[in-house]
Amino acid sequence: MPEPARIARHLLAWYDVHARVLPWRYRPGESADPYRVWLSEIMLQQTTVAAVKAYFLRFTTLWPTVADLAAAPIDDVMKEWAGLGYYSRARNLHAAAQMVARDFGGAFPSEEAQLRELPGVGPYTAAAIAAIAFGRATMPVDGNIERVTARLFAEETPLPAAKPILTKLAAGLTPPQRAGDFAQAMMDLGATICTPKSPACALCPLNADCAAYKKGIQATLPRRADKAARPERFGAAFLLFSEDGHVLLRRRPPKGLLGGMLEIPSTPWTNPGPTDPLAHAPVAAEWKRLPTRVEHVFTHFKLTLDVYAARVGSRDPAFGVWTPQSDADAAGLPSVMRKILAASDGEGDHSTRGRRGR
Repeated sequence: MPEPARIARHLLAWYDVHARVLPWRYRPGESADPYRVWLSEIMLQQTTVAAVKAYFLRFTTLWPTVADLAAAPIDDVMKEWAGLGYYSRARNLHAAAQMVARDFGGAFPSEEAQLRELPGVGPYTAAAIAAIAFGRATMPVDGNIERVTARLFAEETPLPAAKPILTKLAAGLTPPQRAGDFAQAMMDLGATICTPKSPACALCPLNADCAAYKKGIQATLPRRADKAARPERFGAAFLLFSEDGHVLLRRRPPKGLLGGMLEIPSTPWTNPGPTDPLAHAPVAAEWKRLPTRVEHVFTHFKLTLDVYAARVGSRDPAFGVWTPQSDADAAGLPSVMRKILAASDGEGDHSTRGRRGR
């Protein structure tokens, strides 16, 4: 069995030399800002480090403190979040900032139980903040740490059934000192050496302690149960342009998928798709179906949309929010909506009159 004190000693020595340089990362011995730790952890939920870097830098420039973020209009926060996905995170982010400012005097709580009271903060994120920002001896178990732990202990139970086993094993490795550095060292080891495919075991500071390496099965771990096929949904989207170069948008309900975001009007997304898509069109017009279909993969389903375009002479505010086409990308549209705009291929720049429903 791996010996926790030995593993902590070897891994922390490696981390002191090889730690990744990240915008939110603090070097050993530096005091971490809980606001920046919390912000990074929320952004990193189900999102890669590479995707998060630019967003983190922009948010911390616009809102350097949790009080600044709490005071910002929610629409501004949602706009800056656009493209990062999982938009409920942005709403929870703003709500949590307001809660910290209002209920905790502007200072993040240091205990996991209190951290979990914040909107959008679950067990993993609470453990990460407690360990990294406050040095609590707790272990946040992400995908990297699951993989490292599965290999260290040669745990062959398939995921997701293995999650509680790996969480307990990883917690047993956590040292009483430098818990935050140790957690980040485990993450870095998984991201750079103990990778999903072709792990660089010869460079690993823990290869002498790794049970899977000794058995030669490291590349096969962690095991995973077979995934069910991703469901599919279908629908139609409606690009309505005005003669003076605006496009019609509307705001989605605050709860649910893409909640509170601006969108291109569309039918419900169902399987099978709507039998009469034009019955859901935002206005009566000469709608033309465009040749390009839009496909977008969400976490739980794949979406395929037909795209229709039409033109109207004037901008009736009763229809929704009219935005200049040149500003549409800056309006904070989610990725799927930007794909729909891209499918227009210049339709908004010339007449789209055609046979209804073609």
